[in-house]
Amino acid sequence: QFARGHAMFLRSTLIVLLLLWPRPSAGKKKLYIGALFPMSGGWPGGQACMPSAQMALDLVNNRSDILPDYELELIHYDSMCDPGEATKLLYDLLYTEPIKIVLMPGCSGVSTLVAEAARMWNLIVLSYGSSSPALSNRQRFPTFFRTHPSATLHNPTRVQLFQKWKWTRIATIQQTTEVFTSTLDDLEQRTKEAGIEISVRQSFLTDPAVAVKNLKRQDARIIVGLFYETEARKVFCEVFKEKLYGKKYVWFLIGWYADNWFKIKDPAINCTVENMTEAVEGHVTTEIVMLNPETVRGVSNMTSQEFIAALMSRLGGMNPEETGGFQEAPLAYDAVWALALALNKTVAPLKAKGRRLEDFNYNNHDITSEIYRALNTSSFEGVSGQVVFDAQGSRMAMTLIEQLQGGSYKKIGYYDSSQKNLSWFGNDVWIGAGPPADRTVVIEEYRFLSQKLFAAVSVFAGLGILLGIVCLTFNIYNGNVRYIQNSQPYLNNMTAVGCMMALAAVFPLGIDGHHVHRSQFPVVCQFRLWLLGLGFSLAYGSMFTKIWWVHTLFTKKEEKKEKKKQHLEPWKLYATVGVLLAIDFLSLMIWQIVDPLHITVEKFTKEAPKEDLDVLIQPLLEHCNSEKMNTWLGVVYGYKGLLLLLGIFLAYETKSVSTEKINDHRAVGMAIYNVAVLCLITAPVTMILSSQQDASFAFASLAIVFSAYITLVVLFVPKMRRLITRGEWQSEQQDTLKTGSSTNNNDEEKSRQLERENRELQKIIQEVKTLDTLH
Repeated sequence: QFARGHAMFLRSTLIVLLLLWPRPSAGKKKLYIGALFPMSGGWPGGQACMPSAQMALDLVNNRSDILPDYELELIHYDSMCDPGEATKLLYDLLYTEPIKIVLMPGCSGVSTLVAEAARMWNLIVLSYGSSSPALSNRQRFPTFFRTHPSATLHNPTRVQLFQKWKWTRIATIQQTTEVFTSTLDDLEQRTKEAGIEISVRQSFLTDPAVAVKNLKRQDARIIVGLFYETEARKVFCEVFKEKLYGKKYVWFLIGWYADNWFKIKDPAINCTVENMTEAVEGHVTTEIVMLNPETVRGVSNMTSQEFIAALMSRLGGMNPEETGGFQEAPLAYDAVWALALALNKTVAPLKAKGRRLEDFNYNNHDITSEIYRALNTSSFEGVSGQVVFDAQGSRMAMTLIEQLQGGSYKKIGYYDSSQKNLSWFGNDVWIGAGPPADRTVVIEEYRFLSQKLFAAVSVFAGLGILLGIVCLTFNIYNGNVRYIQNSQPYLNNMTAVGCMMALAAVFPLGIDGHHVHRSQFPVVCQFRLWLLGLGFSLAYGSMFTKIWWVHTLFTKKEEKKEKKKQHLEPWKLYATVGVLLAIDFLSLMIWQIVDPLHITVEKFTKEAPKEDLDVLIQPLLEHCNSEKMNTWLGVVYGYKGLLLLLGIFLAYETKSVSTEKINDHRAVGMAIYNVAVLCLITAPVTMILSSQQDASFAFASLAIVFSAYITLVVLFVPKMRRLITRGEWQSEQQDTLKTGSSTNNNDEEKSRQLERENRELQKIIQEVKTLDTLH
């Protein structure tokens, strides 16, 4: 296999040498190209790019179908990648014969200087090694072209990957240099057009520690890093310290670092190779394709593999990794071909105008325009791929996408931005189950009332309603009994109905989004308000009416005897209850019309689940609310609170009053004590606990249940006990049959009392006589 491979290599080399063998150029006119190759300095790209360009020139000059009447010749200097040195060399190129038809600089800084000055001499500038996005400016550099793609060419690929993995939120961190700032500005524009948000944008000059901490603090997940290789090591050392890596994070880096950049020992960082290897695992890189990956013979009749073999032969066995510009050599090669094809294309148009290429001088705008037009429409297959220039003169090229898997880079796809075609291999590997989310996923989770608590309280409320029905039935059935009549049974009926309504309010009070849809929730809110409001008015209002009239009629000593003789007219009692009920009804109606209740959602602090998931729980709680809820509650609570306090005062004032017209007023007073205390405690507590649905419901519902139970038991159970134990309903019914009347007659009552007293006196007299006889 080794022998066969060696033979193939020799064969390819032989073919290339035959192609490159110079042919006689009899009668050919020379066209000169002024080139600046950086053989040293920050980027010594000329070491490989100059032999590559010279190889292309030899092939072009040997072709009979390209510029047959001309020969291209390269006049070059070493710019050392230094704009200051390039200024001097540019002067020599321009003011030293012969005239140069095109300039070919390398390095972004040198190209910027040359391209800005070249328009003053009507010169086309074709660069092979300039990536600065700032050069994509037709107003500033009107005659500039480059076969090296702009650094912004990474950005369409990045955006394509963001969309592929459904990310809409990214972060960036950059070294503060012009090339990275321009690249990031372009990325920001492209992401905005794609509907992708750059939520965090950090930068640093030399120390990235603070910038990395900010990324961590602001929950950055998908991070684009733009910095040179030495700064990359500093960044990922901080990334390791901040734990900004792993299955929750994806880093996008530039692909032109050395393959082992993270393993190189750097005294500027205090992380081990193992730390760095752990931190960089899984990151994605984008790199401009500078060598056609396909075995295709382009315009030079040479495949990319044959080109590399020929270049290695020219370099004389130099180590490619130690040769500056080896990766960019195909771009220099294709730059010469682009120029040759463009010049060849101008021959015919110029001839039609009576012009020739050799007539070019620095004042001849027509020839420059033709060369510009020809370059602008260039399109051919080179060893670096398809050579096409965009409107800014920058090369359109494919982008290689790689991922670091197990400590080594693996190709996972290509992207052709000119065709918008993503070639995906499907071999991407993730630490988690798949690509991570671009942010912490927040899951909204509604807090609902405990169903066990709701069921338990509902049972008590239901039993309370049954008790109310029993009490109401008892009161209506025994309505003809004078003892019941003297307790104002219609008011007691209202109390029972009010208690049942208040108990019924417990059910909508416990209904939330677990039971009904959000659109129906306002109806539930209204049910709560009306049932509880009117139930309170009926239950408490009827008790308050009794105690009010007892106090009004029987507490003034000087008028007590006269008042006792007065007959209490029932309509006054009913009117009082009606007024209290009307006040509540009108206030609730105004509230509902002016500021109706609606649903609001309270948000709580996000919570992390116990499982190791990349999610946060956002607890939510639904409330019945209105725009001026506090104002309405203040009015209602203030009014009801005054009634409760007044009821306590009246009950205390009438505790010693004895009257048969309202014979259960002491029981009413006891019920008012209990209801008032429960309500005055529960109302503020439920407002404080409104964010705790279980506690708030428990306090409110149990207060309603206990108030209703106490009221029903205190008012009705003694009556039931008396009628059952004394059998008073039987004697009363017999008396009713004898008299034929069931009206409340005070004279008849007095007569019966006198008869009872008479019988008791007769018993005493009889006992006295018996004692006398014995003596």
